[in-house]
Amino acid sequence: MRAVRNLRFASASTRKPEAIVAAVTETHIRATISCCKHLNLELKVRSGGHDYEGFSYTSPVPFVILDMYNFHKVDINLKDETAWIQSGASLGELYYNIAKKSKVHAFPAGVCPKVGAGGHFSGGGFGNLLRKYGLSIDHIIDAQIMDADGKVYRDRRSMGEDVFWAIRGGGGGSYGVILAWKLKLVRVPENVTVFKLERTVEEGVIDLVHKWQQVAPVIDKDLFIRLEIKPVYRSTTSKYKTKTINVSFIGMFLGSPERLLNIMNKRFPELYLTEPDCMVKKWIDSVVFWAEYPENEPLENLLERTSVNESYWKRTSDFVQTPISKRGIAKIFQTMIYHSPLPRRVWMQWNPWGGRMAEIASDETPFTHRAGNVFMIEHFMNWYAPGDELEEAFLAISRSFKKAMTPFVSKNPREAFLNYRDVDIGITIPGYNATFEEAKVYGDKYFKGNYLRLFQVKAGFDPTNFFRSQQGIPVLE
Repeated sequence: MRAVRNLRFASASTRKPEAIVAAVTETHIRATISCCKHLNLELKVRSGGHDYEGFSYTSPVPFVILDMYNFHKVDINLKDETAWIQSGASLGELYYNIAKKSKVHAFPAGVCPKVGAGGHFSGGGFGNLLRKYGLSIDHIIDAQIMDADGKVYRDRRSMGEDVFWAIRGGGGGSYGVILAWKLKLVRVPENVTVFKLERTVEEGVIDLVHKWQQVAPVIDKDLFIRLEIKPVYRSTTSKYKTKTINVSFIGMFLGSPERLLNIMNKRFPELYLTEPDCMVKKWIDSVVFWAEYPENEPLENLLERTSVNESYWKRTSDFVQTPISKRGIAKIFQTMIYHSPLPRRVWMQWNPWGGRMAEIASDETPFTHRAGNVFMIEHFMNWYAPGDELEEAFLAISRSFKKAMTPFVSKNPREAFLNYRDVDIGITIPGYNATFEEAKVYGDKYFKGNYLRLFQVKAGFDPTNFFRSQQGIPVLE
């Protein structure tokens, strides 16, 4: 079974489950659902345990965890370029199994190999192939789900197209237990190119970040350039350490270094990307690079599903729809330094949109954040010691920085990514059936206009609201 990923939810004060069921068969899942219904216990379904707010393994009311750890089979069919993956499998297991069968196939999903497929796909599934291929959900072509009565729907036809639509980005945990997904694999070159360049404020990074906004969302679809923005100490001749901002430009290119350099020299010459910066890798080796795993170690490391060296953390998201001015970027950097009592406490990843993401309609799936977005931000806050007071202090810093970002991000609503759960955007009262309007406080931010359809689907598929959480889709009372 999975360990608790976020140590915030491993404290003595965190309510513990009445039981943890590590199901091996569908009968075990069915019995767990039946038992929870009989005893009026909440059921929490955990695939990988990476839920940012612990919704898959914590609750303020009595609950049971259904751990899908043993449901981790991956079947690759190159004949029709598809794969079936059970919801307890990790992304690393998926990538490893694809690579064992083919050097020119991949799947667009996240860069963290230990993330579970069940939650990742049901929230959207975002990774470094999104400008070329979109999200994971854009390549999910079938699924299997068990409802609150223990009935199994073996394909999209039997569950209905509305339910199949809802679970691809609307959060599968609001509708049933996702058993497995059928994926359409995508083609990649046998060799891809990756790079990582670092620049500081003193090296003109404010100008580079400003230019990145103009280029990264509209450049060749084969190219994805993530920014990783962190406060760091810089070397000085003084005995006193001062802080600056370091920005990493991390690139994934589906092509050769020659073609990449040709594109960059035309569109982003200011970054000074050179041939020695470009690393040619097999796609599966690029997975290792992006995961920051040691190079030249066995690919079987991707099969490891247990995390070590976990910390205490808070994560949130934002979407930027208008490029930020140089003055605004400078202000953000100054604010990051102010909110970081130690290096790398508050930091961000900026992920460019555009490409395929701008071509898919906002209601094609519940994931609504498509055209009109320049990039998505993931906010990070980490700390490494226990204690309620310490936790509240760091959460206050995180919230203060998020508030400071308000002028630069989407508005009415301030949009958020479901895979990056955040209780601060609103929750409902545990053990209480929230109304449509009460849940709208977070429903609009995650789903915008798609929230109403998710609500309607929920009413038909789970009318008793058995599958519920503090940020779930409610039912009509």
